[in-house]
Amino acid sequence: MADDEFFLQSVRRGTAWAHPEYNHTVHAEVGGLLPGREYYYRFRTGSWISETGRTRTAPAATAAAAPSLTFAAVSCQAYHDGYFTAHRHLAEDDVDVVFHLGDYLYEYAVNSAGGARQYTDRQVPELFNREARTLEEYRLRYALYKSDPDLRAVHAAHPFVVTWDDHETENNCADAVDEEGNPPEEFPLRRAAAYRAYWENQPLRGAQLPQGPDLRLFRRLQWGTLAQFDVLDTRQYRSDQAYGDMPHVPGPESDDPARTITGAAQERWLIDGWRASYALWNVLPQQVRFSQHKLDPTPEALVSMDTWDGYRASRERVLAGAKSAGIQNLMVLAGDAHVGYAFDIKEVFDEPASRTLGTEFVTTSVSSGRDGAERPLTWDTYTKANPHLKFYDGRRGYVRVELGHEAARADFRTVSAVTTPGAPIATAASFVTEAGRPGLEPA
Repeated sequence: MADDEFFLQSVRRGTAWAHPEYNHTVHAEVGGLLPGREYYYRFRTGSWISETGRTRTAPAATAAAAPSLTFAAVSCQAYHDGYFTAHRHLAEDDVDVVFHLGDYLYEYAVNSAGGARQYTDRQVPELFNREARTLEEYRLRYALYKSDPDLRAVHAAHPFVVTWDDHETENNCADAVDEEGNPPEEFPLRRAAAYRAYWENQPLRGAQLPQGPDLRLFRRLQWGTLAQFDVLDTRQYRSDQAYGDMPHVPGPESDDPARTITGAAQERWLIDGWRASYALWNVLPQQVRFSQHKLDPTPEALVSMDTWDGYRASRERVLAGAKSAGIQNLMVLAGDAHVGYAFDIKEVFDEPASRTLGTEFVTTSVSSGRDGAERPLTWDTYTKANPHLKFYDGRRGYVRVELGHEAARADFRTVSAVTTPGAPIATAASFVTEAGRPGLEPA
Protein backbone atom coordinates (compact mmCIF):
# COMPACT_ATOMS: atom_id res chain seq x y z
CA MET A 1 0.00 0.00 0.00
CA ALA A 2 1.19 3.49 -0.81
CA ASP A 3 0.20 7.13 -0.63
CA ASP A 4 0.55 7.49 -4.40
CA GLU A 5 -0.45 5.47 -7.43
CA PHE A 6 3.19 5.07 -8.49
CA PHE A 7 4.10 3.48 -5.13
CA LEU A 8 6.92 5.92 -4.45
CA GLN A 9 5.81 6.28 -0.81
CA SER A 10 5.04 2.79 0.47
CA VAL A 11 3.17 2.77 3.79
CA ARG A 12 2.42 -0.93 4.34
CA ARG A 13 3.55 -4.22 2.86
CA GLY A 14 3.07 -7.82 3.90
CA THR A 15 2.48 -11.40 2.86
CA ALA A 16 -0.81 -13.28 2.80
CA TRP A 17 -1.36 -16.95 2.06
CA ALA A 18 -3.81 -17.95 -0.68
CA HIS A 19 -5.13 -21.20 0.77
CA PRO A 20 -6.63 -23.80 -1.59
CA GLU A 21 -9.55 -24.45 0.76
CA TYR A 22 -10.58 -20.80 0.17
CA ASN A 23 -10.14 -21.22 -3.59
CA HIS A 24 -6.82 -19.33 -3.37
CA THR A 25 -8.55 -16.05 -2.50
CA VAL A 26 -6.86 -13.49 -0.24
CA HIS A 27 -8.34 -11.19 2.41
CA ALA A 28 -5.63 -8.75 3.44
CA GLU A 29 -6.62 -6.77 6.53
CA VAL A 30 -4.23 -3.85 6.78
CA GLY A 31 -3.93 -2.10 10.13
CA GLY A 32 -2.32 1.16 11.19
CA LEU A 33 -3.64 3.31 8.34
CA LEU A 34 -4.42 6.95 8.99
CA PRO A 35 -8.09 8.01 9.06
CA GLY A 36 -9.57 10.08 6.27
CA ARG A 37 -6.86 9.21 3.75
CA GLU A 38 -6.65 7.90 0.19
CA TYR A 39 -4.39 4.90 -0.43
CA TYR A 40 -3.31 2.77 -3.38
CA TYR A 41 -2.68 -0.97 -3.27
CA ARG A 42 -1.57 -3.89 -5.40
CA PHE A 43 -0.62 -7.54 -5.04
CA ARG A 44 2.36 -9.52 -6.29
CA THR A 45 2.84 -13.24 -6.65
CA GLY A 46 6.01 -14.46 -8.33
CA SER A 47 6.69 -12.12 -11.24
CA TRP A 48 3.03 -11.14 -11.65
CA ILE A 49 1.85 -7.74 -10.36
CA SER A 50 -1.83 -6.92 -10.14
CA GLU A 51 -3.65 -3.86 -11.40
CA THR A 52 -3.53 -0.91 -9.00
CA GLY A 53 -6.49 -0.29 -6.75
CA ARG A 54 -7.52 2.84 -4.85
CA THR A 55 -9.20 2.88 -1.48
CA ARG A 56 -10.05 5.35 1.25
CA THR A 57 -10.23 5.23 5.03
CA ALA A 58 -13.07 6.86 6.91
CA PRO A 59 -12.54 9.74 9.31
CA ALA A 60 -12.09 8.73 12.93
CA ALA A 61 -15.48 7.72 14.33
CA THR A 62 -15.51 10.39 17.03
CA ALA A 63 -13.76 13.09 15.02
CA ALA A 64 -15.45 16.07 13.46
CA ALA A 65 -16.46 14.88 10.01
CA ALA A 66 -15.26 16.19 6.69
CA PRO A 67 -17.56 18.78 5.07
CA SER A 68 -19.27 16.07 3.03
CA LEU A 69 -19.35 12.44 2.02
CA THR A 70 -20.26 11.19 -1.44
CA PHE A 71 -21.30 7.61 -1.99
CA ALA A 72 -22.99 5.54 -4.68
CA ALA A 73 -25.54 2.75 -4.37
CA VAL A 74 -25.70 -0.06 -6.94
CA SER A 75 -27.48 -3.41 -7.23
CA CYS A 76 -28.63 -6.20 -9.53
CA GLN A 77 -26.03 -6.94 -12.16
CA ALA A 78 -27.22 -9.92 -14.21
CA TYR A 79 -24.38 -10.82 -16.58
CA HIS A 80 -26.78 -12.40 -19.07
CA ASP A 81 -28.94 -9.24 -19.27
CA GLY A 82 -26.31 -6.85 -20.56
CA TYR A 83 -23.07 -4.98 -20.11
CA PHE A 84 -21.97 -3.37 -16.85
CA THR A 85 -21.72 0.06 -18.47
CA ALA A 86 -22.94 1.85 -15.34
CA HIS A 87 -19.94 0.47 -13.46
CA ARG A 88 -17.56 1.94 -16.04
CA HIS A 89 -19.10 5.38 -15.52
CA LEU A 90 -19.12 4.94 -11.75
CA ALA A 91 -15.40 4.06 -11.87
CA GLU A 92 -14.83 7.50 -13.34
CA ASP A 93 -17.10 9.25 -10.82
CA ASP A 94 -15.70 10.97 -7.73
CA VAL A 95 -17.22 9.06 -4.82
CA ASP A 96 -15.78 8.04 -1.47
CA VAL A 97 -17.41 4.61 -1.21
CA VAL A 98 -19.82 2.32 -3.09
CA PHE A 99 -22.61 0.36 -1.40
CA HIS A 100 -23.58 -2.77 -3.30
CA LEU A 101 -27.10 -3.67 -2.15
CA GLY A 102 -27.35 -7.18 -3.50
CA ASP A 103 -27.73 -9.46 -6.50
CA TYR A 104 -24.03 -9.13 -7.21
CA LEU A 105 -24.49 -12.19 -9.36
CA TYR A 106 -27.34 -14.40 -10.52
CA GLU A 107 -27.53 -18.14 -10.16
CA TYR A 108 -29.20 -18.46 -13.56
CA ALA A 109 -27.60 -20.10 -16.60
CA VAL A 110 -25.49 -18.02 -19.01
CA ASN A 111 -25.43 -19.31 -22.57
CA SER A 112 -22.48 -19.29 -24.95
CA ALA A 113 -23.36 -15.82 -26.33
CA GLY A 114 -23.47 -14.26 -22.87
CA GLY A 115 -27.25 -13.84 -23.08
CA ALA A 116 -28.21 -10.32 -24.12
CA ARG A 117 -24.55 -9.45 -24.64
CA GLN A 118 -24.71 -11.50 -27.86
CA TYR A 119 -20.98 -12.11 -28.11
CA THR A 120 -19.67 -12.68 -31.63
CA ASP A 121 -15.96 -12.62 -30.83
CA ARG A 122 -15.94 -15.13 -27.95
CA GLN A 123 -17.95 -17.89 -26.34
CA VAL A 124 -18.90 -18.39 -22.71
CA PRO A 125 -17.91 -21.97 -21.78
CA GLU A 126 -20.74 -24.48 -21.70
CA LEU A 127 -20.24 -25.16 -17.98
CA PHE A 128 -21.93 -21.80 -17.24
CA ASN A 129 -25.07 -22.81 -19.11
CA ARG A 130 -26.76 -24.24 -16.01
CA GLU A 131 -27.98 -22.87 -12.69
CA ALA A 132 -25.33 -22.56 -9.97
CA ARG A 133 -26.00 -24.89 -7.05
CA THR A 134 -22.67 -26.24 -5.83
CA LEU A 135 -19.65 -24.51 -4.30
CA GLU A 136 -17.64 -25.00 -7.48
CA GLU A 137 -20.44 -23.60 -9.62
CA TYR A 138 -20.84 -20.50 -7.44
CA ARG A 139 -17.07 -19.96 -7.48
CA LEU A 140 -17.01 -20.19 -11.25
CA ARG A 141 -19.93 -17.75 -11.50
CA TYR A 142 -17.91 -15.17 -9.54
CA ALA A 143 -14.97 -15.81 -11.84
CA LEU A 144 -17.16 -15.09 -14.87
CA TYR A 145 -18.60 -11.90 -13.40
CA LYS A 146 -15.22 -10.63 -12.23
CA SER A 147 -13.78 -11.18 -15.70
CA ASP A 148 -15.91 -8.20 -16.78
CA PRO A 149 -13.60 -5.18 -17.32
CA ASP A 150 -16.15 -2.63 -16.13
CA LEU A 151 -16.73 -4.46 -12.85
CA ARG A 152 -12.97 -4.77 -12.32
CA ALA A 153 -12.57 -1.05 -13.04
CA VAL A 154 -15.14 0.06 -10.46
CA HIS A 155 -13.64 -2.19 -7.78
CA ALA A 156 -10.18 -0.79 -8.52
CA ALA A 157 -11.45 2.79 -8.32
CA HIS A 158 -13.50 2.73 -5.09
CA PRO A 159 -13.85 0.83 -1.82
CA PHE A 160 -16.99 -1.33 -1.71
CA VAL A 161 -19.34 -2.15 1.16
CA VAL A 162 -21.40 -5.18 0.19
CA THR A 163 -24.54 -6.94 1.32
CA TRP A 164 -26.42 -9.69 -0.47
CA ASP A 165 -29.98 -10.17 -1.60
CA ASP A 166 -31.45 -13.41 -2.93
CA HIS A 167 -29.71 -14.22 -6.23
CA GLU A 168 -26.32 -14.70 -4.63
CA THR A 169 -27.99 -17.92 -3.48
CA GLU A 170 -31.42 -18.46 -5.07
CA ASN A 171 -34.33 -16.32 -6.21
CA ASN A 172 -36.62 -15.16 -3.36
CA CYS A 173 -35.01 -17.37 -0.75
CA ALA A 174 -36.10 -16.73 2.84
CA ASP A 175 -34.03 -18.04 5.75
CA ALA A 176 -33.92 -21.83 5.24
CA VAL A 177 -36.81 -21.88 2.73
CA ASP A 178 -36.01 -22.11 -0.96
CA GLU A 179 -38.12 -21.20 -3.98
CA GLU A 180 -38.71 -24.79 -5.06
CA GLY A 181 -40.31 -26.04 -1.85
CA ASN A 182 -37.63 -28.62 -1.11
CA PRO A 183 -37.33 -30.15 2.37
CA PRO A 184 -35.94 -27.53 4.80
CA GLU A 185 -32.86 -29.65 5.56
CA GLU A 186 -31.72 -29.45 1.91
CA PHE A 187 -31.52 -25.71 1.26
CA PRO A 188 -28.91 -24.96 4.00
CA LEU A 189 -26.42 -27.08 2.03
CA ARG A 190 -26.86 -24.89 -1.02
CA ARG A 191 -26.79 -21.76 1.11
CA ALA A 192 -23.53 -22.86 2.71
CA ALA A 193 -21.95 -23.20 -0.73
CA ALA A 194 -23.25 -19.81 -1.87
CA TYR A 195 -22.17 -18.05 1.32
CA ARG A 196 -18.70 -19.57 1.17
CA ALA A 197 -18.18 -18.40 -2.41
CA TYR A 198 -19.58 -14.95 -1.53
CA TRP A 199 -17.13 -14.52 1.34
CA GLU A 200 -14.21 -15.72 -0.77
CA ASN A 201 -14.91 -13.22 -3.55
CA GLN A 202 -16.03 -10.12 -1.66
CA PRO A 203 -14.23 -7.52 0.48
CA LEU A 204 -15.15 -9.09 3.81
CA ARG A 205 -13.02 -9.68 6.88
CA GLY A 206 -11.72 -12.97 8.16
CA ALA A 207 -14.05 -12.78 11.16
CA GLN A 208 -16.98 -12.99 8.73
CA LEU A 209 -15.93 -16.39 7.39
CA PRO A 210 -19.21 -18.34 7.20
CA GLN A 211 -19.90 -21.21 9.54
CA GLY A 212 -21.74 -23.60 7.27
CA PRO A 213 -24.95 -21.87 6.14
CA ASP A 214 -24.50 -18.91 8.50
CA LEU A 215 -22.61 -15.67 7.90
CA ARG A 216 -23.17 -12.52 9.93
CA LEU A 217 -23.30 -9.79 7.33
CA PHE A 218 -25.08 -6.96 9.15
CA ARG A 219 -22.61 -4.41 10.51
CA ARG A 220 -22.20 -0.75 11.44
CA LEU A 221 -19.85 1.77 9.85
CA GLN A 222 -19.13 5.39 10.80
CA TRP A 223 -18.05 8.38 8.74
CA GLY A 224 -16.92 10.64 11.54
CA THR A 225 -19.88 12.43 13.08
CA LEU A 226 -21.49 13.01 9.71
CA ALA A 227 -23.01 9.59 9.03
CA GLN A 228 -23.70 6.20 10.54
CA PHE A 229 -24.36 3.31 8.15
CA ASP A 230 -26.27 0.30 9.48
CA VAL A 231 -25.88 -2.34 6.78
CA LEU A 232 -28.72 -4.88 6.98
CA ASP A 233 -29.26 -8.47 5.88
CA THR A 234 -32.95 -8.94 5.07
CA ARG A 235 -32.59 -12.44 3.56
CA GLN A 236 -30.88 -14.71 6.07
CA TYR A 237 -33.28 -14.28 8.99
CA ARG A 238 -36.63 -13.40 7.40
CA SER A 239 -39.90 -15.26 7.77
CA ASP A 240 -41.07 -17.02 4.63
CA GLN A 241 -42.99 -14.75 2.28
CA ALA A 242 -46.72 -14.71 2.92
CA TYR A 243 -49.45 -15.81 0.53
CA GLY A 244 -47.18 -18.00 -1.58
CA ASP A 245 -44.84 -15.10 -2.37
CA MET A 246 -47.29 -13.61 -4.86
CA PRO A 247 -48.50 -9.96 -4.86
CA HIS A 248 -51.39 -9.83 -2.42
CA VAL A 249 -53.54 -7.48 -0.40
CA PRO A 250 -52.04 -7.21 3.12
CA GLY A 251 -53.91 -9.53 5.45
CA PRO A 252 -53.67 -11.61 8.61
CA GLU A 253 -50.92 -13.84 7.23
CA SER A 254 -48.59 -11.02 6.12
CA ASP A 255 -49.44 -8.77 9.09
CA ASP A 256 -48.82 -11.34 11.81
CA PRO A 257 -46.74 -9.43 14.43
CA ALA A 258 -44.49 -12.47 14.82
CA ARG A 259 -43.29 -12.15 11.22
CA THR A 260 -39.93 -10.51 10.64
CA ILE A 261 -37.76 -9.47 7.71
CA THR A 262 -34.66 -8.86 9.84
CA GLY A 263 -34.88 -11.42 12.62
CA ALA A 264 -35.26 -10.33 16.24
CA ALA A 265 -31.54 -10.06 17.02
CA GLN A 266 -30.77 -7.83 14.03
CA GLU A 267 -33.81 -5.66 14.75
CA ARG A 268 -32.61 -5.08 18.35
CA TRP A 269 -29.07 -4.40 17.11
CA LEU A 270 -30.38 -1.77 14.68
CA ILE A 271 -32.55 0.10 17.16
CA ASP A 272 -29.92 -0.06 19.92
CA GLY A 273 -27.42 1.37 17.45
CA TRP A 274 -29.73 4.24 16.66
CA ARG A 275 -30.16 5.03 20.33
CA ALA A 276 -26.39 5.32 20.68
CA SER A 277 -25.89 7.21 17.42
CA TYR A 278 -24.36 10.67 17.42
CA ALA A 279 -24.29 10.97 13.61
CA LEU A 280 -26.13 13.69 11.72
CA TRP A 281 -27.32 11.24 9.04
CA ASN A 282 -28.40 7.68 9.82
CA VAL A 283 -28.30 5.68 6.61
CA LEU A 284 -29.76 2.19 6.22
CA PRO A 285 -28.21 0.31 3.27
CA GLN A 286 -30.32 -2.82 2.69
CA GLN A 287 -31.79 -4.92 -0.05
CA VAL A 288 -35.49 -4.49 -0.78
CA ARG A 289 -37.95 -1.60 -1.06
CA PHE A 290 -38.80 -0.23 2.40
CA SER A 291 -41.63 2.24 1.68
CA GLN A 292 -45.18 1.22 0.93
CA HIS A 293 -45.63 0.59 -2.79
CA LYS A 294 -49.17 -0.17 -3.95
CA LEU A 295 -49.40 -1.87 -7.32
CA ASP A 296 -52.75 -0.25 -8.16
CA PRO A 297 -54.73 2.81 -6.95
CA THR A 298 -57.59 0.89 -5.34
CA PRO A 299 -58.55 0.58 -1.65
CA GLU A 300 -57.65 -3.13 -1.71
CA ALA A 301 -54.39 -2.70 -3.60
CA LEU A 302 -51.90 -5.50 -4.11
CA VAL A 303 -48.37 -5.13 -2.72
CA SER A 304 -45.24 -7.24 -3.04
CA MET A 305 -44.85 -9.92 -0.39
CA ASP A 306 -41.06 -9.99 -0.94
CA THR A 307 -40.45 -6.40 0.23
CA TRP A 308 -41.12 -4.66 3.56
CA ASP A 309 -44.78 -4.40 2.45
CA GLY A 310 -44.98 -8.12 3.14
CA TYR A 311 -43.55 -7.55 6.64
CA ARG A 312 -45.45 -4.47 7.80
CA ALA A 313 -45.08 -5.33 11.50
CA SER A 314 -41.31 -5.32 11.03
CA ARG A 315 -41.46 -1.94 9.31
CA GLU A 316 -43.64 -0.47 12.03
CA ARG A 317 -41.26 -1.68 14.74
CA VAL A 318 -38.24 -0.25 12.92
CA LEU A 319 -39.91 3.13 12.38
CA ALA A 320 -41.07 3.21 16.00
CA GLY A 321 -37.47 2.48 17.01
CA ALA A 322 -36.21 5.36 14.88
CA LYS A 323 -38.74 7.74 16.45
CA SER A 324 -37.96 6.61 19.99
CA ALA A 325 -34.24 7.02 19.31
CA GLY A 326 -34.81 10.58 18.08
CA ILE A 327 -33.45 9.90 14.60
CA GLN A 328 -34.10 13.07 12.60
CA ASN A 329 -32.28 12.31 9.35
CA LEU A 330 -33.16 8.76 8.37
CA MET A 331 -32.16 7.66 4.88
CA VAL A 332 -32.94 4.18 3.56
CA LEU A 333 -31.17 2.69 0.54
CA ALA A 334 -32.60 -0.22 -1.44
CA GLY A 335 -32.10 -2.12 -4.67
CA ASP A 336 -33.82 -5.25 -6.05
CA ALA A 337 -36.58 -3.51 -8.04
CA HIS A 338 -34.62 -2.94 -11.31
CA VAL A 339 -35.99 0.62 -11.43
CA GLY A 340 -35.10 3.85 -9.69
CA TYR A 341 -37.47 5.19 -7.02
CA ALA A 342 -37.39 8.10 -4.58
CA PHE A 343 -39.84 8.02 -1.65
CA ASP A 344 -40.80 10.11 1.32
CA ILE A 345 -41.09 7.68 4.25
CA LYS A 346 -44.43 8.54 5.88
CA GLU A 347 -45.57 7.91 9.42
CA VAL A 348 -48.85 6.63 7.91
CA PHE A 349 -48.35 5.80 4.25
CA ASP A 350 -52.07 5.90 3.47
CA GLU A 351 -52.30 9.46 4.79
CA PRO A 352 -50.24 11.74 2.50
CA ALA A 353 -50.45 14.61 5.02
CA SER A 354 -48.95 12.54 7.82
CA ARG A 355 -45.48 13.24 9.18
CA THR A 356 -42.49 12.46 6.96
CA LEU A 357 -39.97 10.37 8.91
CA GLY A 358 -37.19 10.03 6.35
CA THR A 359 -36.32 9.44 2.72
CA GLU A 360 -35.68 6.36 0.63
CA PHE A 361 -33.61 5.99 -2.52
CA VAL A 362 -34.05 2.80 -4.53
CA THR A 363 -31.25 2.33 -7.02
CA THR A 364 -32.08 0.78 -10.35
CA SER A 365 -30.17 -2.23 -11.62
CA VAL A 366 -26.76 -2.17 -13.26
CA SER A 367 -28.02 -4.51 -16.00
CA SER A 368 -30.88 -6.71 -14.75
CA GLY A 369 -34.00 -6.27 -16.84
CA ARG A 370 -31.96 -5.30 -19.91
CA ASP A 371 -32.29 -1.74 -21.27
CA GLY A 372 -35.44 -0.57 -19.51
CA ALA A 373 -37.38 2.61 -20.30
CA GLU A 374 -37.54 6.11 -18.88
CA ARG A 375 -41.30 5.74 -18.33
CA PRO A 376 -42.28 2.12 -17.73
CA LEU A 377 -45.82 1.06 -18.62
CA THR A 378 -46.78 1.19 -14.93
CA TRP A 379 -45.62 4.80 -14.44
CA ASP A 380 -49.09 6.39 -14.30
CA THR A 381 -50.51 3.62 -12.12
CA TYR A 382 -47.71 3.63 -9.56
CA THR A 383 -47.47 7.41 -9.25
CA LYS A 384 -51.23 7.70 -8.70
CA ALA A 385 -51.31 4.85 -6.20
CA ASN A 386 -48.38 6.16 -4.13
CA PRO A 387 -48.45 9.93 -3.48
CA HIS A 388 -45.22 9.66 -1.47
CA LEU A 389 -43.40 8.35 -4.58
CA LYS A 390 -41.41 11.32 -5.91
CA PHE A 391 -39.48 9.65 -8.76
CA TYR A 392 -39.79 6.56 -10.93
CA ASP A 393 -37.50 5.65 -13.85
CA GLY A 394 -36.94 2.28 -15.50
CA ARG A 395 -33.47 2.72 -17.01
CA ARG A 396 -30.22 1.20 -15.71
CA GLY A 397 -27.60 3.04 -13.65
CA TYR A 398 -26.90 4.00 -10.04
CA VAL A 399 -27.73 6.56 -7.35
CA ARG A 400 -25.10 9.07 -6.26
CA VAL A 401 -25.65 10.73 -2.86
CA GLU A 402 -23.76 13.60 -1.29
CA LEU A 403 -24.27 14.09 2.44
CA GLY A 404 -23.50 17.52 3.83
CA HIS A 405 -24.08 19.27 7.13
CA GLU A 406 -27.00 21.28 5.77
CA ALA A 407 -28.59 18.89 3.28
CA ALA A 408 -28.23 15.72 1.23
CA ARG A 409 -28.44 15.55 -2.54
CA ALA A 410 -29.24 12.46 -4.62
CA ASP A 411 -28.59 12.16 -8.35
CA PHE A 412 -30.17 9.32 -10.32
CA ARG A 413 -27.59 8.46 -12.99
CA THR A 414 -28.87 6.42 -15.93
CA VAL A 415 -27.51 4.90 -19.14
CA SER A 416 -29.51 4.62 -22.34
CA ALA A 417 -28.75 0.93 -23.00
CA VAL A 418 -26.92 -2.11 -21.62
CA THR A 419 -27.53 -4.62 -24.41
CA THR A 420 -24.90 -2.76 -26.43
CA PRO A 421 -21.65 -1.59 -24.80
CA GLY A 422 -20.48 1.97 -24.25
CA ALA A 423 -23.73 3.87 -23.74
CA PRO A 424 -23.37 7.42 -22.32
CA ILE A 425 -24.60 8.36 -18.87
CA ALA A 426 -26.85 11.24 -17.80
CA THR A 427 -28.58 12.51 -14.68
CA ALA A 428 -32.27 11.62 -14.90
CA ALA A 429 -33.28 13.62 -11.80
CA SER A 430 -31.84 15.17 -8.65
CA PHE A 431 -33.39 15.66 -5.22
CA VAL A 432 -32.40 17.33 -1.97
CA THR A 433 -33.50 16.76 1.60
CA GLU A 434 -32.56 19.25 4.30
CA ALA A 435 -31.02 18.16 7.57
CA GLY A 436 -33.71 18.27 10.25
CA ARG A 437 -36.50 18.57 7.68
CA PRO A 438 -37.08 15.15 6.09
CA GLY A 439 -38.74 15.11 2.72
CA LEU A 440 -37.61 15.28 -0.89
CA GLU A 441 -37.59 18.33 -3.13
CA PRO A 442 -36.33 18.53 -6.72
CA ALA A 443 -32.82 19.96 -6.87
